[in-house]
Amino acid sequence: MTKVSVIGAGAVGATTADVIASRELADEVVLLDVKEGFAEGKALDIYQTTSLRGIRTRISGTTNDYSKTAGSDVVVITSGIPRKPGMTREELIGTNANIVKSVAENVLKHSPNAIIVVVSNPMDTMTYLALKSTGLPKNRVIGMGGILDSARFKGYLGLATNALTTDVHATVIGGHGDTTMIPLTRLATLNGVPFANLLSADKLKEISDATMVGGATLTKLLGTSAWYAPGAASAMLVESIVRDQKRILPNCVFLEGEYGQKDICLGVPVVVGKNGWEAIVDYKLNEEEQAAFNKSADAVRAMNAVLSEIGVL
Repeated sequence: MTKVSVIGAGAVGATTADVIASRELADEVVLLDVKEGFAEGKALDIYQTTSLRGIRTRISGTTNDYSKTAGSDVVVITSGIPRKPGMTREELIGTNANIVKSVAENVLKHSPNAIIVVVSNPMDTMTYLALKSTGLPKNRVIGMGGILDSARFKGYLGLATNALTTDVHATVIGGHGDTTMIPLTRLATLNGVPFANLLSADKLKEISDATMVGGATLTKLLGTSAWYAPGAASAMLVESIVRDQKRILPNCVFLEGEYGQKDICLGVPVVVGKNGWEAIVDYKLNEEEQAAFNKSADAVRAMNAVLSEIGVL
């Protein structure tokens, strides 16, 4: 029996649980939240759709009782405050660091073999914190951000060419931040045709810029962080794990010299299967892309330094 727990029953967490259930990626899904009755209510609402959608997944919720998450194969951490308009991911560090550290520790008490998926922002720093504070093997801690950023990149490319996004192949690496992510326009293709052959350099630059502020754009429109795409992206990562798909997905993982960086969690293409992330794929960046990646790493390291300054690591 496969079990997935989602910590944080807000919009992203609940959407993640709903997509996991609707695609029957687990036999059991548990939602947990600190707010009294909140996870129970969300879980009950999702559960009441199962007969309507022909879903066999069992869904339950709990208020801060981590024993209910026992035996989870994968735990998705979405806990923390969401971004508000004008707020950067970096500004979230102080609040969310203590939350993520506590969640990771409590989860592992009951599911010591779980693979941890980090969604909470600032995601690169929270992934690094989860890895370092728990001492887990590096392959069992994965930050989700790159899948979401790549989906937004594909979306903008699809809109610009009136193409189906399922025919668009494009990847974003680097940090999951408005100034740290790197849309790889050089490698983006429409069923094998480079977008550089279809769109002008100026248009590709416009799409790259829009991708980088994709989260902020939605936050400004919605008044809070997005949830449909983040939830679906989180579920895609869970699917590759529980179904051992060995998909190559852009995720935030611990680097030990790969892509020229060490002692940092940053977005790179990785093979994802039942053991978590299983291998890093080398895209052989050109000089410009590598320089951007190094700059992204410097920015993320600066955020990571705050963890020591505030005493959580």
